[in-house]
Amino acid sequence: MEGIYVTDVTLAKKTGNEQLKNKITSISRDFSYDETAYHLPVSFALTGIAVHDHRTASEVFAKTNDNPLVAAECLLAAATAAEGKEPAPYTGFISDTVIRKLGYSLVDGSILGLALIIGTPKSAGSAAAICRELQEKYMLTFLAGGVIPSLTSAGVKLGLDYRLIPLGSKPLHSVYFVDIIARVAMMFGGVSPGDTHRLLTYAAERAKAIVVVFPGLSDEEVAFVDGMRVLGFPILSLGGYEGGEWTPAPPADVVRTGMDMKGIRVTVTAIPIPMACSPAFEGKSIRKEEMQVEFGGGRSPAFELLRMRNPGEIEDGKVTVVGPEIGSMKEGAAYPLGIVIEVAGKTMKKDYEPVLERRIHNFINYGEGSWHVAQRDLIWVRISKEAFAKGVKIEHLGKLLASKFRMDFPQLLDAVAVTLITDQEKVLAGKKEAEKIYEERDARIKGMHDNDVNTYYSCTLCQTFAPNHVCVITPERPALCGAISWLDGRIAYEISPSGANQPVEKGALINAQNGEFDGVNRFVKKASHGEIERCSLYSVMEFPMTCCGCFEAIALMLPEVNGIMVVNREYKGMTPSGMTFSTLAGTIGGGAQTPGFAGISKNYILSDRFLQGEGGIERLVWMPSQLKEELKPRLVALLTSKGLSGLFDKIADENTAATIEDLTAFLARVAHPALAMKPLM
Repeated sequence: MEGIYVTDVTLAKKTGNEQLKNKITSISRDFSYDETAYHLPVSFALTGIAVHDHRTASEVFAKTNDNPLVAAECLLAAATAAEGKEPAPYTGFISDTVIRKLGYSLVDGSILGLALIIGTPKSAGSAAAICRELQEKYMLTFLAGGVIPSLTSAGVKLGLDYRLIPLGSKPLHSVYFVDIIARVAMMFGGVSPGDTHRLLTYAAERAKAIVVVFPGLSDEEVAFVDGMRVLGFPILSLGGYEGGEWTPAPPADVVRTGMDMKGIRVTVTAIPIPMACSPAFEGKSIRKEEMQVEFGGGRSPAFELLRMRNPGEIEDGKVTVVGPEIGSMKEGAAYPLGIVIEVAGKTMKKDYEPVLERRIHNFINYGEGSWHVAQRDLIWVRISKEAFAKGVKIEHLGKLLASKFRMDFPQLLDAVAVTLITDQEKVLAGKKEAEKIYEERDARIKGMHDNDVNTYYSCTLCQTFAPNHVCVITPERPALCGAISWLDGRIAYEISPSGANQPVEKGALINAQNGEFDGVNRFVKKASHGEIERCSLYSVMEFPMTCCGCFEAIALMLPEVNGIMVVNREYKGMTPSGMTFSTLAGTIGGGAQTPGFAGISKNYILSDRFLQGEGGIERLVWMPSQLKEELKPRLVALLTSKGLSGLFDKIADENTAATIEDLTAFLARVAHPALAMKPLM
């Protein structure tokens, strides 16, 4: 290419590997990463050795035949220990907690693959176009090097919320991308540290990752990037390189080429509104100073409602606005809003209404300039100034919703119509009617118990990353990720009979206390490819359910106090077990069944089946204060209903018991009932 120095990949790789080898000898200080249970993840995954100094770095480098990925990881960790982390916007090393939060997105279809963009583009516009295409095609993209300031100068918003993650200022910072792949394999895939063959197989077959490289990398950087090919990642060159096994591609075709090479299929239909729409924007926020106008959130009345209609009663795609449009609203003010969606379809059922209604939250957040939280009559919606300047109106939210419902449920819905109400009186009248419908729905499912049904539902979404994990969802035990209830599972099966949610016949009862059924055992054995023989739905101690890695919390036995503690993934501190959440999670994920440990959802703590196998919630002795506060109103009500009104204050947290010794003393002082229960061991 004219004006660009062309690098011979083969020669640069040879020189770069020698340079990296020489630099390894210069490491002179200890180093480690915070907030991970996987040490230096690439080195740990390849060898099982915890690297933290010159000796262990040299050992792993030699053991991996002078692997450039290992060299880059060790050198970067040592440099970070000496110089500190780079300031914002760079993320640096990404914690285990963040990766686990991404877990469900990696398997539910909202992220189809991963992309890494390295180097410095000649044109900020070209880089921005590539990133926008990756966002629109449901790819999670990581950035390293000069591409980051280039995108910032072009006004592109970066960060996890936008699925464009700026790792660091230098191309070698992309080693943080590789260590994410290594940790995903160990967290979700059941790959044991040191099992190089399984790691490489897992990365090649399950990590749908591509690498895009701009011209101008140094020899060291070329050697490092080329080293990623062993993981099965295609290296796509935007020019400036020849030789080696990199694939040249023009900017306009590079995303399509990479996705085709990894077998990533996505059909994106443009929605005719003046803002981009993609799951890439789902995690964003619109701050007060960024908003043009807002609705609900306690500042004005607002509600949302999805209703089933008979075929022929509604006009497909029709969007109606009742009341003023944004253009006549005062900037920064709050206005009323009613979102009413009417759907019809031959296979649509009334029971599906609340499940589909919850998708309103996702779909509005897909808009680059629209934001939504909560549900029912507690919703809060914002439109950004930027979106308003581009011409976004209330009407366009209706077009977004109508389009997405038809796109995502083509077999279920034949027609979708949307009415958006901004007239105060009509919103209040509609809200009153909606609240009656909410009450009717709640009455239909309130008080549903496991004993009321003969069929539970499975979820094997996470088998994308954890091949042997099987989640069994009951009316009283949600999926461990917290995202799927029994009703969700039932409806998902009815909508997609060959999907990840399948019926699980309970079969004959084996153990009522532990929740073990022969039909569940048969299903789990088959779905886990013969790895798991038995599964107890209510026990932490005996044949607990397997874990994938995206659980909201962990319940584990503390034999010293005859109790069980719960720690949620947001808690970063040490627990009385002597382990952090990350360390605990690293021991039980990847489809493992680990007696004494169980991945759970937060809402399961409020279930009558929680810890039933161990005697019930009276076994609960410790949880982080943040989780206690989050659950307090509902947990206090539950305990009171059980005649345990004083138990909430007897549950310790990090402020009252930081160590097992502190916990032992605290529980004795408050006379916690777990101390008098049957021994766990």
